Amino acid sequence: MGESDKKEDPAPAADAKAPADKSAAKADGVIDKNPEVWKAVAMADHFEKIQKLPEKLEGVPNFRRVPGYKVYCCGQPTKDGFKKALEKVCGDKYPKTGPIIWINMRQEPIVYVNGNPVCARPPNKIGEYAELGDVTRAQAKADEEEFLKVLESRSKNAGGKLKVVDVTKVEKEVEVKELTTLHTIIEDLKATYPGLTHNRIPVCNSSSPNEEDFDTLCNAILGTNVNAPVIVNCQVGLSRSTTGCVCACLFREFQLSASYEGLIETVPGVNLQLLRMDNYTIDKSKDTLFRGEFQVVKELIAAFPDGDASKRECDKVIDKNGPAPKGTGIKQLRENIAESKLSYEIMDDAAQAFLKTKIMDNIQKYFYLICFTGYLREQSKIAVNGISEEEKKAFSLTGGKVSTPTENLKLTRTFQDWMTEHSNFRDICSEGKGKLQWERDIPQDALDNLQNLAQSDFHKNLGKIIHDIYLTGHNLFKDMPQGDHKKRAKYRFASKTLMRILPDGIKNEVEELIAKETMTLDLYEILGQCTWNQSKSL
Repeated sequence: MGESDKKEDPAPAADAKAPADKSAAKADGVIDKNPEVWKAVAMADHFEKIQKLPEKLEGVPNFRRVPGYKVYCCGQPTKDGFKKALEKVCGDKYPKTGPIIWINMRQEPIVYVNGNPVCARPPNKIGEYAELGDVTRAQAKADEEEFLKVLESRSKNAGGKLKVVDVTKVEKEVEVKELTTLHTIIEDLKATYPGLTHNRIPVCNSSSPNEEDFDTLCNAILGTNVNAPVIVNCQVGLSRSTTGCVCACLFREFQLSASYEGLIETVPGVNLQLLRMDNYTIDKSKDTLFRGEFQVVKELIAAFPDGDASKRECDKVIDKNGPAPKGTGIKQLRENIAESKLSYEIMDDAAQAFLKTKIMDNIQKYFYLICFTGYLREQSKIAVNGISEEEKKAFSLTGGKVSTPTENLKLTRTFQDWMTEHSNFRDICSEGKGKLQWERDIPQDALDNLQNLAQSDFHKNLGKIIHDIYLTGHNLFKDMPQGDHKKRAKYRFASKTLMRILPDGIKNEVEELIAKETMTLDLYEILGQCTWNQSKSL
């Protein structure tokens, strides 16, 4: 994924030798498990402007720590970058032999060429989000092994050289000195870091992880102390890794809440209410969409007693994973939805269709993160209130309180089971994620005025009609900051509004010309057709 929201035209295949390589590989006894891998282009993960944050760790794009947690986020490291990241995480205090949880959120098969990561991409997915569908962990690993054979075959047939493209579709030839899989690199690291686990959780960029993906993440962290580092990566360290980091932080919150509540209550003078995550409030001066107050989210928090508190806790963790000043990251998972919605208003119809799907996918992700928070909050209460006699004996504190160590906490059921019990949440999400006001409504009195002008004498009143359309647009978009975005939004509004009030005869002509692609839904083109229509009638 060359992390760009841009929808690009299909790129030409970067390696025309794939079919020949495939035949040669079969002749060498290679089993072709996934034909699509043989068609894939080798795309370099790293590119010139991959680093988005001011502080840089060589070979580890956008490496940072989430404030308040031993949870780290980054892009796909180089071979040497893995070592640098682990050295940074352990520092001089955490033992290299201790548990370290690495979570990789990528769907793409990854192979290392001379220590640099390249991924298998469909030829039409170069430089954009991959969105490869429902990829499983087993499939990702199998495809990586197969992709290694693909690259070995291509290199062998090209005299030890390999064609690699970057995210801008620029192709270059690399002399191959070393080819290895991600799995091999991780296994080699375990010689120094024996407690390292590498957990593959392949997810799409925009939509929510699957319910079982949340459970996979929980199982990866379960049984470890809150002091054990968790590192999450995707290609660049943007959306997918941020989603994984939010989930990891929420799981650590479950452990902290369940383990330390008894301990904190033994400390004189500590007000537990001040430490509660669900007291968090978002700045009320922000727009409702930036606060995550979508209609579908309102329906969710009204659907279970802990809904409102779950949203507040989820929002706090999301903010800690977002940009400064509250976080150290790049992507704000909640506010990004609102920003995309503002962009939606200024795009043409084709781009709007693509972005609308992306916005709804991100709303679904936010919805599921709130659900996941609610599930973990319930598990925390069960852990506090359901302490066994054995736990009381082993973990009792002075005064009779019990504080179960975080690594000893258990989950009584899976998130998937919890969602099945609350199956109405799935219905609320699927039916409500598109409940947004996609177009701003023109005030009825302004619409009535324009329609009256158009119906009484359209051509005579055309000047006033355009003046009143722009005046209405100015008032309608006054909340948007000055600039090109606002100009395009007002222009698009003017085009659609003029089209809406055209007399039937002219409207039919314009619609027919648009259907034939002779003209577009553009204000000046529509006006041109109107004046041409008037000159014909004179």
